[in-house]
Amino acid sequence: MIKPKRLKAGDKVAIVSLSWGGLGDEDLIHKYYIAKERLEKEFGLEVVTMPNALKGSEFVAKHPELRAKDLMEAFSDKSIAAIFCAIGGDDTVRLIPYIDYEVIKNNPKIFMGYSDTTGNHLMMYKAGLVSFYGPCVMCEFGEYVSMMEYTKTSVKKVLFEDTTGYKISSSSEWSDDCISWSEENMNIARKMKKEQHGYEVLQGKGKVKGSLLGGCLDVFMMCSGTEIWPTLEEWKGAILFIETSEDKPSPDFVKWTFRNLAAQGILEVINGVIVGKPQDEVYYEEYKQVIMQVVAEEENLTELPIIYNINIGHAVPTGILPYGIETEIDCDEKTITLLESATSI
Repeated sequence: MIKPKRLKAGDKVAIVSLSWGGLGDEDLIHKYYIAKERLEKEFGLEVVTMPNALKGSEFVAKHPELRAKDLMEAFSDKSIAAIFCAIGGDDTVRLIPYIDYEVIKNNPKIFMGYSDTTGNHLMMYKAGLVSFYGPCVMCEFGEYVSMMEYTKTSVKKVLFEDTTGYKISSSSEWSDDCISWSEENMNIARKMKKEQHGYEVLQGKGKVKGSLLGGCLDVFMMCSGTEIWPTLEEWKGAILFIETSEDKPSPDFVKWTFRNLAAQGILEVINGVIVGKPQDEVYYEEYKQVIMQVVAEEENLTELPIIYNINIGHAVPTGILPYGIETEIDCDEKTITLLESATSI
């Protein structure tokens, strides 16, 4: 896998809307200005907004080719060091016909987002580029009052520093407090709760290693069977990471998706599973039950390590997982450690 150069103060970061275009809607664009100021003042980055990123949800929905054009131009621009996604959505898969994988491969740079951006990450993976499943512009960088410290630290540690030996720790607090994205709420901060669970090992012993590969479970079925879905050979020896969206899919949906992964032969060839904290802890126990039903009972993969309740994706706060990076799960110590740097100097 090709590693992009790590960030430093003064670097340019491009903002793209590759799925939902709400960042440019009149009633939501204040989130863009919050994020832009934060990226500039707290991270020392120069924000470059791609031509179609702020044209609004209606326009963006109608033009997947222009979304892809923004992405390709951001990669082609030698002055840009990173690309951050505005937010997820539900139709990144429509960009597939317009992606030039050689452009991505020949212009490696940091790419970050989550949720429906899973589709874009799989495009990066197909091109051979390490990408970063992490914060987006509207939600995390545009958080009201202040960016969550756990997320801010993750960005600085993973994107700006050498991650060799970096332990991805559990956040000491979390939130299920939903504050409406209205400009009048800009001075209202989320209420936080003490983390009660920490990492949970559902099964497995000792240490396992593998390269990270996965994303938002809700998006898998849109990507499966397309040119961006990894081959069984690419899944071999990987650590599958999954999380669920704000739609809070039913336990049955999670069960069916795991059965599909089993039917593809993926569960049999991977080295471990990392499962994100369900948003608002909805279906917290039920997800555990159906995952174990498929993996342990139906597939008899009773030694496959599964570690649960990780701060990724739609969890609040959220951290970062880099695709393709060799990672260790220690079931006995309940730790997740990146074994190599996700970036180059």
